[in-house]
Formats: sequence, C-alpha cells, structure tokens
Amino acid sequence: MLNGVMQPIELGPNQPRQFYKGGEAIAELRGVGEGDAYRPEDWVASATPRFGMEEDGLSRLPDGRYLRDALEADPDNWLGPEHVKYFGASPALLVKLLDAGQQLPVHVHPNRSFAYRHLGSRHGKTESWVVLGTRGAEPVVYVGWSHDVETAELSRWVADQDAKAMLGNMHRLKVEPGDAVLVPAGTAHAIGEGIFAVELQEPTDFSVMLQLKGFDLDPAGGELGLGRELANTCVRQKAFSAADIDGLRRHAQSGAAATAGAVQDVMPVAANPYFRAQRVFGRSAAQLEASFAVVVVLSGKGKLEGDGWDLAIERGTTLVVPWGAGPVRTTGDVELLRCLPPLPEDAKSDDPTA
Repeated sequence: MLNGVMQPIELGPNQPRQFYKGGEAIAELRGVGEGDAYRPEDWVASATPRFGMEEDGLSRLPDGRYLRDALEADPDNWLGPEHVKYFGASPALLVKLLDAGQQLPVHVHPNRSFAYRHLGSRHGKTESWVVLGTRGAEPVVYVGWSHDVETAELSRWVADQDAKAMLGNMHRLKVEPGDAVLVPAGTAHAIGEGIFAVELQEPTDFSVMLQLKGFDLDPAGGELGLGRELANTCVRQKAFSAADIDGLRRHAQSGAAATAGAVQDVMPVAANPYFRAQRVFGRSAAQLEASFAVVVVLSGKGKLEGDGWDLAIERGTTLVVPWGAGPVRTTGDVELLRCLPPLPEDAKSDDPTA
C-alpha cells in the first residue's frame, strides 16, 4: 500500500519440495540459477497449503505476512465486496508454474460435490494448463479415459500399479505453447515430461493418486486419508469422446490475430465456474477492470499503472493484484497472463452448498 492506495505486489519464488523432478524452465523464466531438482512447482500468490500441512505452500508477502493472513485481515480491499459475499476471504483460485522434468503419475482430483461430502470443502479441484513451453520431440498430456472403465478394471489397474494400462486407455494429446487444456475434476490425467505450464486450479491440494509406483508417495496421502475404495469413487469412469476432448482445448491465436486485441480470453467456456484467464498485450494499452488477480509476465518489459501508482514489470515477474488497486492499465512491449477467480454468478452453477 502506497499513500493509502493498494497496488500490485511482486512476489518471489514459492517452490515447496515435491515427489517428482523439474524446475529448469521456472528458473530460466525467472532468470535465476537452478536449485533443488525436486522443486518443479512455483505456487504463485498461494493462500492454499499443501494437503495435510499448515503452512507449506503458502505465499509470503514482502513484509513477511502470509498472503492468506492478509486476505483474512482485509478481505474487501483484497478481493472485492461481491467476491467476499460469496467466497468469503478465500481467493477461490490457486495458480502454479509447473515444469515437468519427468512424466507425472496418473491421478485424479475430486469434484466439488465429493469434496463437500467427504473432505469438508466447498471447492474440489478442477484445473487447467496454459502451456508456456515444451521440450522433447513429442510433448504430450493425457486426459480422460478413451473407453468406459468398469469399477473392477480400475481397481485392478491400481492394485497392480499397471501404469501402462492406464495411460494406454487415455486420450494422448500433443500440445504446443499457447494451448490451454481444461481438466474437469474427476478426470484421470497426467502431464508428460518436458511440459512447462501455468496451472490454474480451484484452491485445494486434493489429489487421488492412481499411479504410485516409482514415486516417493505416501499411499494414505494419495487416498486423501479416505481409503482406496472410497477415494476411487471420485474418478469419472465414463469415457470422453473425441468431441468432448476438443471442447476441453483452446489454441492460442498467433500472428496478427494475437495482437489485434489487447485482451484475449484463454480458457474454454466450461472453465468459467472455476477460474478465468486472459492473455494481455501491453503494447495495445490494455484497460483491465478492478479485480483480484495473479499475474505472470510472459515476455518483454512494460508497466502496470493505476490511479496513484505504477509498477515496472518484465518477463518472469509474478504479482498479486488486489481488487483495491482499482482498474489497471498495461503499457510497453509486454505480454502477461492474468489469472482470475470465477465470478460468483458463474461459480453458483456448480455449488455443492446450494
């Protein structure tokens, strides 16, 4: 806050140790040296702790406070009154940079209904990937079963740790920078080696691990403490058709089309109840409405400007923008990804408390 006016806050890395390798692309984006090979995720502006932990995963502000505590102390100025009426002091959003140095295991996130009934949370974990970069000859992700999976079949795959069978019965999608892929809660999925992405998620750390072999994972934690039989009931067993999968993808515009408008929606429409994302081009002098937002600067240099403040930004900068900063303008030859919580009227369409 400067002279009583809230303004965006630049945030440093927040990379809790994980069970899989990666992080090279995060270090390159931020312009820092590589560190621990098991820190492949950067939880940006996170008010969400890791599952079963009190503080690991939470972001700190430059003044030393956890962002979560700052939101709880002044939710209206941070999040906006309309957001607070519906979501309370939760940002209703978790954003990560994820750089997969190896293929991730097959896993599933529960939907809101399952999370409400069994985990005491109004949020499940629908997520999406906005691909920033790829390495390797054929960068792929796996999303959804390609045929209906029977309960006994799923149980056998998990009991035998038959990852080959799981992956062989999923849709395999080749991706490239700019692609956005929505992963509805309940959908079996895995990210392939060499994928660097921004992940937008509901604000939980709920994962049911179908594949554990070869990874340093606690089986009980991989079942969310619910036991395998109950945990597996959160898995969507119905197949996704080719048309279903097409509806979960959105390809970035390129060339002249990419710069014709200052602000472009990134996500498929089906993401609206869970989160929103915009690609913003500063050289078009974008005007952005007041909103809580998590920003990742993808390229170039420029400024964010508001009434009574301005902030220099460049590639690799990550920021949290309070609602109280007011409308925001972007200037300069800069491109950023603006990650936003869902609007309350959209979130109500999948509200387990209604």
